[in-house]
Amino acid sequence: MPTLRSSSSPSSVSSPLQRAAGGGQRGLSASSSSSVSVPYGNRDSGQTSQGDSDSLSADEGSDFEDSLRRSVRKRAARRPLKTTPVAKHPKKGSRMIRGDGQKDSEVPASHLFDAVKAAKSDMQSLVDEWLDSYKQDQDAGFLELINFFIRSCGCKGNVTPEMFKKMSNSEIIRHLTEQFNEDSGDYPLTAPGPSWKKFQGSFCEFVKTLVFQCQYSLLYDGFPMDNLISLLTGLSDSQVRAFRHTSTLAAMKLMTSLVRVALQLSLHKDNNQRQYEAERNKGPGQRAPERLESLLEKRKELQEHQEEIEGMMNALFRGVFVHRYRDVLPEIRAICIEEIGSWMQSYSTSFLTDSYLKYIGWTLHDKHREVRLKCLKALKALYSSRDLTARLELFTSRFKDRMVSMVMDREYDVAVEAVKLLTIILKNMEGVLTDADCEGIYPVVYASHRALASAAGEFLYWKLFYPECETRAEGGRQRRRSPRAQRTFFHLLLSFFVESELHDHAAYLVDSLWDCAGAQLKDWESLTSLLLEKDQSACRVTAGGGGLSPPNLGDVQESTLIEILVSSVRQASEGHPPVGRLTGKKGLTPKERKTQADDKVKLTEHLIPLLPQLLAKFSADAEKVAPLLQLLNHFDLNIYCTRRLEKHLELFLQQLQEVVVKHAEPAVLEAGAHALYLLCNPEFTFFGRVDFARSQLVDLLTDRFQQELEELLQSPFLDEDEVYSLAATLKRLSAFYNAHDLSRWELYEPCYRLLRKAVDTGEVPHQVILPALTLVYFSILWTLSHLSESDASQKQLLSLKGRVVAFCELCQSCLSDVDSDIQEQAFVLLSDLLLVFSPQMILGGRDFLRPLVFFPEATLQSELASFLMDHVFIQPGELGSGHSQEDHVHIEQLHQRRRLLAGFCKLLLYGVLEMDAASDVFKHYNKFYNDYGDIIKETLTRARQIDRSHCSRILLLSLKQLYTELLQEQGPQGLNELPAFGEMRDLARRFALSFGPQQLQNRDLVVALHKEGIRFSLSEPPPAGSSGQPPNLAFLELLSEFSPRLFHQDKQLLLSYLGKGLQRVSQSLDCPWGPVTTYCHSLSPVESTAEASPQGYPRSKKRRTEGPPRRQREDGRPSQEESLQLTSIPPSPTLTSTAVKRGQPRRALGEAEEEGSSEPEHSAQGSQPLSGNQRPRFSSPRRFRTLLHPPGPGLGSRLTRLRLMEEDEDEPEAHGELSEGRRDADKHSSPSEHGLDLLDSTELNLEDF
Repeated sequence: MPTLRSSSSPSSVSSPLQRAAGGGQRGLSASSSSSVSVPYGNRDSGQTSQGDSDSLSADEGSDFEDSLRRSVRKRAARRPLKTTPVAKHPKKGSRMIRGDGQKDSEVPASHLFDAVKAAKSDMQSLVDEWLDSYKQDQDAGFLELINFFIRSCGCKGNVTPEMFKKMSNSEIIRHLTEQFNEDSGDYPLTAPGPSWKKFQGSFCEFVKTLVFQCQYSLLYDGFPMDNLISLLTGLSDSQVRAFRHTSTLAAMKLMTSLVRVALQLSLHKDNNQRQYEAERNKGPGQRAPERLESLLEKRKELQEHQEEIEGMMNALFRGVFVHRYRDVLPEIRAICIEEIGSWMQSYSTSFLTDSYLKYIGWTLHDKHREVRLKCLKALKALYSSRDLTARLELFTSRFKDRMVSMVMDREYDVAVEAVKLLTIILKNMEGVLTDADCEGIYPVVYASHRALASAAGEFLYWKLFYPECETRAEGGRQRRRSPRAQRTFFHLLLSFFVESELHDHAAYLVDSLWDCAGAQLKDWESLTSLLLEKDQSACRVTAGGGGLSPPNLGDVQESTLIEILVSSVRQASEGHPPVGRLTGKKGLTPKERKTQADDKVKLTEHLIPLLPQLLAKFSADAEKVAPLLQLLNHFDLNIYCTRRLEKHLELFLQQLQEVVVKHAEPAVLEAGAHALYLLCNPEFTFFGRVDFARSQLVDLLTDRFQQELEELLQSPFLDEDEVYSLAATLKRLSAFYNAHDLSRWELYEPCYRLLRKAVDTGEVPHQVILPALTLVYFSILWTLSHLSESDASQKQLLSLKGRVVAFCELCQSCLSDVDSDIQEQAFVLLSDLLLVFSPQMILGGRDFLRPLVFFPEATLQSELASFLMDHVFIQPGELGSGHSQEDHVHIEQLHQRRRLLAGFCKLLLYGVLEMDAASDVFKHYNKFYNDYGDIIKETLTRARQIDRSHCSRILLLSLKQLYTELLQEQGPQGLNELPAFGEMRDLARRFALSFGPQQLQNRDLVVALHKEGIRFSLSEPPPAGSSGQPPNLAFLELLSEFSPRLFHQDKQLLLSYLGKGLQRVSQSLDCPWGPVTTYCHSLSPVESTAEASPQGYPRSKKRRTEGPPRRQREDGRPSQEESLQLTSIPPSPTLTSTAVKRGQPRRALGEAEEEGSSEPEHSAQGSQPLSGNQRPRFSSPRRFRTLLHPPGPGLGSRLTRLRLMEEDEDEPEAHGELSEGRRDADKHSSPSEHGLDLLDSTELNLEDF
């Protein structure tokens, strides 16, 4: 499209468009909503001038251009409507207009809207029907189209013929805005539900079809399209979101359709020009003057049509897009960016310029995810075409940095699109991305999000690997990659992984490259040939004379290549990414499963013969042997039988035995034991051979162990070699005992003798004790497994019970060992064994195992708790010798401590240890929240599910223990001013929040907790002859953190209970002791903001009704709300409970919301309740009717009971114990005894509803 023209001649925005037969004026408006006019019929001059003045006054300050007015000759369509046949028979409900203008039937204004909403009818037929109606009555037809767009905005109002004739455009929009109902906030484009799900697509299709069907007729008529554009432009500038959103969508889709029409006109002009030139170049005898004249007339017509289309596009772009691409609504901004991208792609000659590209570049910085996503997708479509990239050079240089930085976008889908865009730029624009730009993208291949990592892997492949390993085509067919190209690929891959030093695990790099370079990564033949290569020269000439091959691998490269081999094998056989990498796929498709099965067969057939060779070559390197042994996990082991590869199985078993005898590293031994376990399947035909090899290996290790053990027992001292040999043998046996049943070798007795000597004499090295403990542990578990499978005799059960008791005694002795590794190992094994032999083992019909149930003694429980305090709840500064350590060391130590804590907590929850021991864990909840908060919180939740009452007592016990410890260290003076006391208050607050929002359910627990806390605070009297406070009195401040969880009535009872307790120490509630004052303040009605409703239902949060504005308060004039209250309620005292509540601290409410409780905010709406110690001057019947009909559900019966209690003046007996006064939720202590007015409490509760 040529440069879009802006209007130059001002015109009245509300002037009528004359539709006379001889011609008319055309007004194309690109103005704001207040300056756009809907066409109306013939008016007199007075109406016209009045409309003009109104519109001009409403248009002040508009930044839209004036409407474009041109005088053009109105033409009928020069060609028949071939693609828009008029329906011979109108559809049901259509508007039929007679020649005299009388209507046969009245069609509802929502006819078009209902048809588009249903999305069941053909859009072309629907538009043809409207065209038929429009041709018979233009006013009625255009009015129906207007009301369709109004109804699509969600507005229930319509533009009536009267409004159509007498009101200006701005007045119509203003009138519709006043009629718009925004109660729900939903409109057709955003409304939920299946009926609206397809509305947007149908709406856009209708607009597209409308333009398509009118492109040879009404599009150039001057009346319908121009004024439709004016209407949409005006609505797009409305403050009503629905108007603005819907009209912007319609205008942008209209613009997109016009761009297509303009493109077709441009093609027609080019064809016409070629035909004209060809005809003019003919000889004088062959030239046809009529043909030339016809082509000239046709070119003139096409030129006029193109100018008209450009004017429409100019109005839409300047009137809608320029203002709405920066709209506050992200959906509108996204629509604008999506459509301008389609314009640039379809009509690049006009729109793919820097003046339009800048809008996409600016919007790349948009704060909303969807808008940034639309920008990137639009740019991807543009950069994908090599023909368009030449026009994007300036834009790329200007916004390249922003596109590169979006790789790190916080939204994963945006980052994925950014990486894909940069990949396309890398392919189609050479040299644009510098090395610095690429280095910012390389680390993304290790991202946890798989889609992002895969996109970065594709970028890496095209940047580093493809130029060197490009597959060339010969004779139109792709040939197989040469071995040299494959070797080059793996050398480049190794270089990138080793030299970049971005990550420690190649499995994530393999997964990132799997989608784009899976064929190369599955070339296991090249991988194994590189690993088995024996030539150690730096480089050598290739066999084909193709130059020098890459140098051989070093030690680090060999280890990395083995990891790549194992990762590619695992990826091909399992089909899921590594641990920690997220993927959105739920499963594999049938095609993917077939490919996975085929790959598994291929890799098994290839690697079975080569695995013994690989093990033989790298048998001395534990770091390389361990992953090679893991290859067996991904084999189809049946191939050993079906392909008759038993000889390779024999070679593998020999290499496995050599590896096990040679190494003592846990990773190698575990991999070897698991590989042998996979082969020891009785279903395999070769099971006999594998079982014989296993027996040989265990016999060898057992004989060596017996021999070395005798030497240790007979000789008090062993040299280092002997100790290492014995420890290595025990480690090998322990690893195999974990995966295989070695009970027939009877390893329990010799290992127990070894451990007994270690405990009794302390002469056994700790390197030997650790695997010996594990061996005994596995021996007990395998014995239990045998007894559980069949009915065991009583003798066998008692024998196993004796072993369990003896082993627990050994582990208990090891808890006090000087070596921390032995202590931790003993604790882990002991906690697991106690859990296995807990009362849970008899469940599931295994009551015959009841004699094996083992309960630890009190001394063992105490030592377990002490171990936890010494090894888990320690500050980071206490670790090691105080020297700085690496981050991974700290992480490993933290992981080990978390493992120890989890084992202890499981013992608590399964009833092995006394639940009171949980106080040693709970009291560290706040201090170690960052390290163990999730474990302690889960333990607290499970403990509450087991016994709510006991759990609340444990929480209080934790606070008591901390308080007592602090009291013993610091003394009673100034205790509540210490930082440690502040930490205790934070812990108490966290405990209080753990009760959650179910306050009625926890009512008894919280009251009992307060009651026990009060007794503890007053349990010790003040020193004799001293006027000081009791030493435990400061505990009341901790107790005050639980006060927001109390009901108002319970607070009054607790105040009475506290007063009785203080009387025993010769004090009263008015005593000057600070803790008493703080606690009483927490129990006063002022602190009742966190109370729950009497029924225990969660209340809806209500907006707090603020007092009168400052200006009104200063003038002394009450607000309208207060004046209404004065008509029915007498004036309240100056100090009311509502006024006090407004000034209360927000801490308790904020913390309650943090825990998810729905704490109500009190409202001053309706009436102002009296404070707790004030009675109303009178109670009118009208007031009581208000109380008996609360807005909340299910409150009537409760409030009725409260009112009956108000009328009842009988006072119950004094409460000796708090539990007697709280026996029923609706029966409370008397107002005279506790200073509580039940009517006042009712009002206080009511204001929350």
